[in-house]
Amino acid sequence: MDGDRSWSRSKWIGLVAAVWIQAISGNNYTFSNYSDALKSLMHLTQVELNNLSVAKDVGKAFGLLAGLASDKFPTWIILLIGSVEGLVGYGVQWLVVSQRIQPLPYYQMCIFLCVGGNSTTWMNTAVLVTCIRNFRRNRGPVSGILKGYVGLSTAIFTNLCYALFADDPASFLLMLALVPFVVCLSGIFFLREIPPDAVIQDDEEPTYFGVFNAVAVVVAVYLLAFSFVPNPSLLASRAFSIGLLVLLAAPLGIPVHSYLKARGLDMFKPDLERQGEEPLLRGNDKGNECEVERGNVLAEEEEAVAVEKRRPAVGEEHTVCEALRTVDFWILFVSFLCGVGTGLAVMNNMGQIGLALGYSDVSLFVSLTSIWGFFGRIVSGSLSEHFIKKGGTPRPLWNAGSQILMGVGYILLAMAVPGSLYIGSIMVGICYGVRLAITVPTASELFGLKYYGLIYNILILNLPLGSFLFSGLLAGILYDMEATTTTGGGNTCVGPHCYRLVFIVMAAACLIGFFLDLLISIRTKMVYNRIYLSKNSKKNPVTSSRR
Repeated sequence: MDGDRSWSRSKWIGLVAAVWIQAISGNNYTFSNYSDALKSLMHLTQVELNNLSVAKDVGKAFGLLAGLASDKFPTWIILLIGSVEGLVGYGVQWLVVSQRIQPLPYYQMCIFLCVGGNSTTWMNTAVLVTCIRNFRRNRGPVSGILKGYVGLSTAIFTNLCYALFADDPASFLLMLALVPFVVCLSGIFFLREIPPDAVIQDDEEPTYFGVFNAVAVVVAVYLLAFSFVPNPSLLASRAFSIGLLVLLAAPLGIPVHSYLKARGLDMFKPDLERQGEEPLLRGNDKGNECEVERGNVLAEEEEAVAVEKRRPAVGEEHTVCEALRTVDFWILFVSFLCGVGTGLAVMNNMGQIGLALGYSDVSLFVSLTSIWGFFGRIVSGSLSEHFIKKGGTPRPLWNAGSQILMGVGYILLAMAVPGSLYIGSIMVGICYGVRLAITVPTASELFGLKYYGLIYNILILNLPLGSFLFSGLLAGILYDMEATTTTGGGNTCVGPHCYRLVFIVMAAACLIGFFLDLLISIRTKMVYNRIYLSKNSKKNPVTSSRR
């Protein structure tokens, strides 16, 4: 029992460390905050600038290495590699933008942006693989919380830089280099995978996840409120920074509560209730033995079935090759591309989109995309889990809904009506967040957890691929067709026509993604029915034993 309690405390401490790491690992989405500085210093055209952002996203393609390493090495090594890569990649960009060194040749800048982009794949892989394995029965809420904080990280960096350094691009890049490095080094000591046989269903899990969600919502609202403060004073900016750090530290109360409860110091639980639990636990020993025997019989039967059939069904454990040979994987892959690829194009080009529509400062729109992306991630993760437990609703249906909403957002941006950039930023942020939070647990449910790290990173190939197709090619080429050349090299475009055709094409891509998500929802309905029955069958013995 002491060992179970120790592992229980360990997984909650690890989840807090994971939240902190995710809160600083969204630096790949901050390119718009310093892209203009790179464009002017290096005299780049829009295609050249967009290809720099593609190089940053290509770093995620090498996330396959992180996926392979996650099955071979402990979590702390994965985190260490990611933190060092981020320090080098963003550190060199800081040296260039701060003009401490002369701008490097274009191909060298592409390499360092790629290194910086690859750093986040190691951080995300370490965090997601470890936490989803530690919380196997609550994959949706865990994914929503972790991906939600990734979404908030852009707003955290943007608002902190605005509060402390008045939006200075060089200071912003210095933050991107140092803060993740320090946080990951700290997380090394707390984030670790617990043995599968030690993963038990904790009665407090729903309550604790509710606390995590509540704190995250408060952080999001806090960031959103500060985004609308015009010209805050130095005192107000520092007070905001301190308040933000306090809110980020708040989840520490969960492992502290878990520790006090295990030590018998929980003041909210009557002594009589604790005394009444002992006979119940002892009385269940025989029942547990019977369950173990039944589990052994089931395991033998499953092994016999596995021998008879060569290829696993969707919903069972797959090797990477087996997953790649399924139609469902490629439906999920292409639909994911339609969502995250178009969303990345907006995020990477937000600086130029804002300027084209007459906004000199786009930091507010970057924050809006980030914060509402958080709401999309955290709400979709919890709601999708709830509806699976309630009626076996396929998780990909939420992706289908997000594709339609994202397409509407692109149409609004193409129309360039007053306020469309505000509304479009919010809608794109929400839907991009939904796609990430839903696809992460979906992949584990369809193809298993054994090789999840590598399968997840294959899906993440959509980020560099989507960035190349929709940002590097589509947005870059169409923008340059509309732009005028500036003195000294480079070009610029002002007016709603600059990106209109880009948004129309991306809306069409969202429609394709919508039909693909509907298709995979239909194909995997039986998988989610089994998950629904499994979750409810495990509740019934507990309920009956308490009676």
